Amino acid sequence: MFSIEHDFDATVITLVDEGSPNLQEDVTINAFEDCIVIEQLDPRTDMVERITLSIAQLKDLSAALDLPEGVYQRVREGSKG
Repeated sequence: MFSIEHDFDATVITLVDEGSPNLQEDVTINAFEDCIVIEQLDPRTDMVERITLSIAQLKDLSAALDLPEGVYQRVREGSKG
């Protein structure tokens, strides 16, 4: 299950784990104009872990999900070649 909310400066997506005996904590994704912030509570430390991805890193991740093992370089928009 997931929810989507549009705030003033970000789109907030919350992913809720369900249906498994080993449920993970909710994941919150804040999509800003210039970066993506992923947060998840670590129940062992009771602290929120945070990862920030640039838009380029997010595009690389998206491309990587559909590719086999290997090393790749995406052709950036506006690049010649």
